[in-house]
Amino acid sequence: MENIIETIMDTLKSIRVQDEAQPLHVGEVMSCWIYLAGLELAKVSVQAGINTTTDDELKAILEEDMKLGTSQRERLHEFMLKEGITLPPAPEEMPISDPNSIPPGVKLTDDVIANELSLKIISLIMRAAGAASESIRTDVGLMFIQFQSEKLAFASRLKHLMRKRGWIKVPPFYVPPGSRQP
Repeated sequence: MENIIETIMDTLKSIRVQDEAQPLHVGEVMSCWIYLAGLELAKVSVQAGINTTTDDELKAILEEDMKLGTSQRERLHEFMLKEGITLPPAPEEMPISDPNSIPPGVKLTDDVIANELSLKIISLIMRAAGAASESIRTDVGLMFIQFQSEKLAFASRLKHLMRKRGWIKVPPFYVPPGSRQP
């Protein structure tokens, strides 16, 4: 069994001795590029959700996600420019619109908006976890661990709202053959 104290000390030493002089490897570059591209696409989707919903709680959570996404985009954008990484193309901002003027055949329901946001958050959490585990440079790994923890904290608030409103999509329960039904 590994000594936890030694592991923590080794981690702290590696944080203290930064390896920023080492160039990024292709996996780290790709992780940055894909994560930023995902944030850019999520931004447009969140803007559309804000323009569509009339639910105050959903709108507040979408605005919270917009702030978190903006913060992560800015940090990653700055890091990538500093490292000389080409930025992915970003879609245009969505113009502000009146939710009541959207035709019913086009307007997404609050349930769909919340579940779409949930899937985007899950995707970014998984991408950040993969990027952190594949990173050699400490600064890159720590950046993605921070992104992942921020998204996880946000996801718990989103899940609470989705449960409260009955919007969570639950797959069928697994009941092994021969066991009692709940």
